[in-house]
Amino acid sequence: MTTAAAAKAKKSTRAKTAQNTVSVERAFENNSLAIALFGSHHSHLARVEQQMDVTIHARGNELTIIGSIENVNATCQIFDRLYKRLRKNMPLDLAEVDAAVRMVRTPGSDASDTSSSIKTPNRHISPRSATQADYLQAIDDNELVFGQGPAGTGKTYLAVAKAVERLVRGDVDRIILSRPAVEAGEQLGFLPGDMREKVDPYLRPLYDALFDMLPEGQVEKRLESGEIEVAPLAFMRGRTLSNAFVILDEAQNTTAVQMKMFLTRLGENSRMVVSGDLSQVDLPRGTRSGLRDAMDVLTPVSGIGFVTFTDKDVVRHPLVGEIVLAYSDVESRRRTGARYEPAPNSDTGNNGG
Repeated sequence: MTTAAAAKAKKSTRAKTAQNTVSVERAFENNSLAIALFGSHHSHLARVEQQMDVTIHARGNELTIIGSIENVNATCQIFDRLYKRLRKNMPLDLAEVDAAVRMVRTPGSDASDTSSSIKTPNRHISPRSATQADYLQAIDDNELVFGQGPAGTGKTYLAVAKAVERLVRGDVDRIILSRPAVEAGEQLGFLPGDMREKVDPYLRPLYDALFDMLPEGQVEKRLESGEIEVAPLAFMRGRTLSNAFVILDEAQNTTAVQMKMFLTRLGENSRMVVSGDLSQVDLPRGTRSGLRDAMDVLTPVSGIGFVTFTDKDVVRHPLVGEIVLAYSDVESRRRTGARYEPAPNSDTGNNGG
């Protein structure tokens, strides 16, 4: 190619690039909210620039966004969502900025919609992925919901948030949180302390979620009055759980018999959420997970919601998402979880499937 031809081609490329680049200006009428929107030292703007491949210039309460048409439009949706959040007096940090980016990148989701937020005495909580939004909607629409997926996707946290919201609002009389104490086995009697002291270490994540949403004094008071009950799965046998929001966490570590027992505790005016991760089953080899069994058996039953999270929904530290993805890749090659998957043409009631 001659020098003249190369120069002409280079000029044509620049013209094409300029043609596909747009510049959009956005103004935010409330100056104090605009400062919070942009972040300390414009940290929020920098995060959006990095993830959306756009250039953002701030001047006063105005933004100029430069980039491809698709990226600029998506970036405008992100700032619309975040600004609406601030107008509702909801806090904004980098995690929420990441959540808005995640929402706008999910086909079919409305990144400007903040209507599914949960209000608890300590904080406002809103979905940070499209699947989380689907999960919250499923809890509203169904009396029984199964949430299955990797760690860090908010399955238990969001369920507890919904439970606290309904308890404070008076929709239910009590919250019941349960977990199978698989690691304890038959050794609880050898641990020091009374029964609560024996089982509390296995239920600590549920307490952590409660203290995040309710003042500490309220949590203790409601635990003493029975409005909030945190108990091992074995304590559910023989009970009818009415006017309650019931959550079973770590459900992958239940057996099929335990799961059937738990699900049949559901009483009048109650909601039940079952969450677990089938990639982290701690049951003895050859024992079929009650979570897998229930999801297979109950799929045809109306009034039950099933939500599956993926590694793209991990909302903890960004490194957690990378860890989950790395393990998923290795486990898929090793077929680590094969024994917990439904066997082809098999009876779902069989053990070891």
